[in-house]
Amino acid sequence: MVRVKICGCRSVAQALAAAEAGADFVGLVFAESRRRVDAEEASEIVRALGAPLREREMETPPALYRIDDDAGLRPWFEQGAAALERLLERKRPLTVGVFANNDAEEINEIVDECGIDLIQLSGGEPWGACLLANRQVIKVVHLGAGDGVESALRRLETGSAAAVLLDRAGDPSTGSGQAPSTGLRASHGGSGQTIDWDVAAGVAAALPVWLAGGLTPENVAEAVRTVRPWCVDVSSGVETDGVKDAAKVRAFVQAAKGA
Repeated sequence: MVRVKICGCRSVAQALAAAEAGADFVGLVFAESRRRVDAEEASEIVRALGAPLREREMETPPALYRIDDDAGLRPWFEQGAAALERLLERKRPLTVGVFANNDAEEINEIVDECGIDLIQLSGGEPWGACLLANRQVIKVVHLGAGDGVESALRRLETGSAAAVLLDRAGDPSTGSGQAPSTGLRASHGGSGQTIDWDVAAGVAAALPVWLAGGLTPENVAEAVRTVRPWCVDVSSGVETDGVKDAAKVRAFVQAAKGA
């Protein structure tokens, strides 16, 4: 069954609604965005969702699973998916701090202070930046109109991130780089526009991927059937007048997991 991330939650009520709907991940945005939260707001949301992973006792040690960096895309990212599944067995939903081109030390300080479980790098950072994070990392790859399956796969690297999230590249013709429907800078994704699902499906056939970009309760089932992603990620698609809508969140989760 596909996993679901509800991104851009700005309050305890929004995060709890996502959790009650069955979301597997809740995203807290620290990148430049109208959904941006500060450390105090994020800490309140994290605590409302339960103790952070680092504060939870483990009944048994994690399974030992090692693989060479050069083993190939599929084995590496299957290992990452398995690691995230083990974390979900301990806590659901997991919290994800979303950053874009922030300093690594700043990111680590924020996630430690707030108790955030995972890190998402959305700003086109080099893959090596993932190795500086003190949490498992979801690395965003932005696909533009000229990207095909092969060009997308050539941009992926093993040895650092646990997961890859495919999102729509921003349209530089907007001038300011701002995506009005989402408030996140277009160059960081969050454009509210879909990517080419056929290209995404080709990438998903090669490794577990997260899918974002223009997803809604109305189209997510088709997206899941077409792309077969490991996880789907939504923000603006479950909002009304720029605010998370609990009914839309429930509809999205039900449609995604029922596809």
